[in-house]
Formats: sequence, C-alpha cells, structure tokens
Amino acid sequence: MTDWDALAAANARLNAFVDWDRRATGGAGPLAGATIGIKSNIAVKGLPWTAGMGTRRNVIADHDAAVVARLRAAGAIILGSLNMHEAALGATTDNAFYGRTHNPHRHGYTPGGSSGGSGAAVAAGLCDVALGTDTLGSVRIPAAYCGIWGLKPTLGAISDAGLVHLGTAFDCIGPLARDLETLARVWAVMAPGDTHGAPFASMLTLADIDQVLIQPGVAAGYERVLAAIGLPRQAMSLGDPLSAIRMAGLVESVNELAAYLGNDRAGPLVSDELKFVMNVVGALPPAPAVIARTRAALIAALGDDAVLVTPTAPQSAFPHGERAPVTQADFTSIASVAGLPALAVPAGVDAGHLPVSVQLVGPAGSEVRLIALARRIETAISGYAQPRP
Repeated sequence: MTDWDALAAANARLNAFVDWDRRATGGAGPLAGATIGIKSNIAVKGLPWTAGMGTRRNVIADHDAAVVARLRAAGAIILGSLNMHEAALGATTDNAFYGRTHNPHRHGYTPGGSSGGSGAAVAAGLCDVALGTDTLGSVRIPAAYCGIWGLKPTLGAISDAGLVHLGTAFDCIGPLARDLETLARVWAVMAPGDTHGAPFASMLTLADIDQVLIQPGVAAGYERVLAAIGLPRQAMSLGDPLSAIRMAGLVESVNELAAYLGNDRAGPLVSDELKFVMNVVGALPPAPAVIARTRAALIAALGDDAVLVTPTAPQSAFPHGERAPVTQADFTSIASVAGLPALAVPAGVDAGHLPVSVQLVGPAGSEVRLIALARRIETAISGYAQPRP
C-alpha cells in the first residue's frame, strides 16, 4: 500500500514530483511492486501533461504514453509526474512555473536537467525508477549530478508515442535508477527484444578531451573507471570541437521548439530565460554537416565491439542561481547526435561529497552490454554513494 502522505511530505523539500496519481495501484508481472515516476513531458493518463511549460499547464493527458502503458502492464505503480526544466531546454530544473527541484545530495543545488525531477526523486528514494527524456544529455546529466544510473537508449529503440518533443532527431525516453539490477529489470520491460551480446573488446577515449575544463573530482572519478575497465585503450578524434557538436544539436532542437510554440513564444506563459535562449540560439546558423560528421566518425570508431568512455558532465552539481556552465552537455551531446546508447555510471564523490559520473557510449543496440560493463565497474570501485542525511 502506497503511503501517499509520507511521499508528499518527503517530496516537499525537494519538489521532484509535481503531480500525484493517488489512484495508482500495481499489478502482477516482472515489475510488480516497483514504483515509477514519469517526467512531465511523457503522458500519464489523467495527469497534467505540461512538459514543464506554462503554455501547457491546463493540458490533461487522456492516454498513457506507450512506454508508460508497457510499464503498467508489467505491474509497476506509476506514482505521478516529475518536475523538469521548462520545455526540456536546460540542465538545472529551475522552473519558472513549477518551481526549483533540489538535489538530494545538497539542498539548494541543482539536480541537473532537463530530467531533474527524475534524478532527484530516484536519488532521494521517492521512487524506485523514473523515466526521463534525453535530447542532448537530459537523462545522463541529472543521473550524474544526483549520483545514480541513467540510460539514454539507441535512437528509436523506445516508442516516443505520448512524448512532447524538444528535438525529434535526438529525443529518447530513458530510465534512471539507484541500482543496476533495477535499471536492467526496467530496461527488459521497455525493450523486451534486447539481448546480451559479447563483451566489449576495446575502449576508446577522446584525444581532444582537454578542450573541456574538467573539475578535479570528476577527472579522478574518470581515471578510476578507466582503470577498472582495463581494456585496451585507443584515443579517437571526432574532428569537430566538442562545443561545436553540442551547439549543432542545440540549434536544431531550439528551432524545432520555436516552431512548436509559434506565437506563444513571445507571450507571458514562456519564461524570460527560455525566450532569451530561443532568441540567441535561434539566430545561429544550423550545422547539419557537423552532426553528420560526428555520427559517421563515432559509429565507425566504435564498430561492433568498442566502448567510448568520457566523463558524463565535466562538473558536479552547483548551487541554484549560479550561471550554468556552458560545457554541461559537451560530452553527452556526442552520443545524442550519433543516435547511440549511453549510460551514466556513478564514479564516487568529489572533495565536497557531491557525486561524479562517467559515461559509457556503445554501438547501436548495445544497452545490455553497457549495463553489463557498468556492473564490472561498480564491483571494482563501488562508485554509488547515497545522499547524506
């Protein structure tokens, strides 16, 4: 029996959930008893389907998204909808219409974004699993800042029916969890045809990783993971600067969002922050060639049996109100523009006891193999750390 009052009381300090479905009950199946929160750009029947936007605050979903229906059918309890960065365009989850979500590891700090409510709810133990969406890193950055596992699937592996898109060329629905076994169980329901392949035979790193300023705690976690993997290592170059790859994906996504909002983009139900981002980024020229080159280079380098290892985010979580680092998605954007799966793996904590994280990127369809590699890493370094009381 779900103790809704206890959940609401625990959530009050975090603002991770923004709507509850107190009618929710579970059923029989592989996820019987598992509690799941859903990012508010994914439809949950009977709940507000806002995508974190003021323009959609009166929209009530009349159906479950395809992935939500699949989880229900497997016995999961769908608790409600989670806060997110407005329109999924941002990585702090400081939302002008639905409030700030706080990081369970340190109150007043960002949980990341845009799936910040998903990361915070899972890390705080409000639910076993959360669904987020990832355009350029929006599952993996909250997973990194909140110290949990977050999986961005291969583009197209999961149905996006019932999703309010930011960038259709990159958007993926993915799970976040505190432990790998739960993540694996949920992934098996989300993608039942996925089977375990051969282990990775080699490891790639970025030759131009020094383009990005990486905090010392993140760098130390990255080195621990490289040593734990222990595979033959080769450095690769993507050709274009990491910042250019990120901006190419961002311009395409912003242009799609601006077209979706139409005349509403100038109205009072769009925050000043979002207007500013759309105006500045929307004035930049698209760069489809950068996206195509990155996709081709990464797919060729990975082949069938290599894994790329990078930090997930170059920094740990930072206080709400500080300017967000422009480099937040420099590493995560790589897998997004290539349409490849990527898994954020906890890699310990920094000197301030904030989580740090490493990203594993594999060939298309290698999600189960990424989870298997992450198990080896966790066995070797015990990178997961619970939030302090």
